[in-house]
Amino acid sequence: MAGTFGELLREHRVAAGLSMGQLAKLIHYSKGYLSKIENDLKPPTPTVARLCDGVLDVGGRLVEAAARGGPALGRRQVLVAGTMLGVGALAGSGTRAVPDEHVIAGMRTSFEQLRELGLQTSPAVVLEPLKALHHTVHALARENAGPVGTRLLLLAARIAEYTGWMSQEAGDEQNAVWWTRQASELSRAAGDPDIASYAFVREAGVALYRRDAAATIGLAQQAQWIGSAGPRVLALAARREAQGHALAGDRYAAESAFDRAARLMASVPQESPYPALGSSAADPLELARGWALSDLGLNAEAAAVLDRQLASVPAASRRTRARFGVRRSLAHALSGEVDRGCRTLADTFGDVAHVDSATVRTDLRQLARTLGRWHNHGAVREVYPDLKRLLAHR
Repeated sequence: MAGTFGELLREHRVAAGLSMGQLAKLIHYSKGYLSKIENDLKPPTPTVARLCDGVLDVGGRLVEAAARGGPALGRRQVLVAGTMLGVGALAGSGTRAVPDEHVIAGMRTSFEQLRELGLQTSPAVVLEPLKALHHTVHALARENAGPVGTRLLLLAARIAEYTGWMSQEAGDEQNAVWWTRQASELSRAAGDPDIASYAFVREAGVALYRRDAAATIGLAQQAQWIGSAGPRVLALAARREAQGHALAGDRYAAESAFDRAARLMASVPQESPYPALGSSAADPLELARGWALSDLGLNAEAAAVLDRQLASVPAASRRTRARFGVRRSLAHALSGEVDRGCRTLADTFGDVAHVDSATVRTDLRQLARTLGRWHNHGAVREVYPDLKRLLAHR
């Protein structure tokens, strides 16, 4: 049996048939960084140890080796280790009382209220409260071992994931990725494969808005390959992969991925565990299919699907209505139905103004360019001033 952590890591990696580059990609760290750890030039962090342990499925051997064999840690590193490994409060004095069920339920309720608010208003309204709530929950997770600490860590991971989404909606891609990766690390430390895998789905969404088809597909596939996420997360990952294939112009691959997503979604239990991940729409797959049909150039089909699906989206889900409503108007315009595109756009203006979404403005800009081809059309002249005002808002 290997001695140092690096030797043990190499032994298990080789046994799993993975190259160093493949393992680095799976745990979302650079190959150079992983090489230094494997060659004992750099000590592993608890997070990296747990990620490698999970991917290589070695039953905690790497986590134990990291805790046993690393050099003495500084105070800050001990705090991080306590968070990631769930060993309780290592910070010394000032530990608060163990939170009871009512306290944890209250923090969950606070998060759910912020999520509800995020459906209807600007991300700027909810971002700072989300960060403050995450800080509180994360601090309590550091101070409490056992089931209480794990539950708090899972809640902190879910808050981090949603904060990443709101950062993307605010147009802050750098923080969107940072919060998403934070969510992945916290969820892996707590042993939840769902949020860890969904973090890749979220990053794939960032790539989709950059119109980077290859990155969208690759990240969505990683979400399906790594860990053992439940059927809902795997379905949402397959949906994102399908959107990536559509962006690349591969209709067959897109339809295959959508079919796989539908089969997975059909197997999701009626009662999903808290907190639910992904879209709150009744049928997120069909909304995404309408989006994908537009990317494939099948705009009349896309508009028909989105017309049908948006009719069932509740009025309170303004962010969903804005996102797919603008895409529907774009599909109508691109299919030559200019009047219909302008009419549906006018119906969507209120939702777009309320949610103040950077991602929605991406489609609005494309829609403005498209409608500009009919600048003398009466319906276009009627909606264009409001469209320009929404695009000017930051």
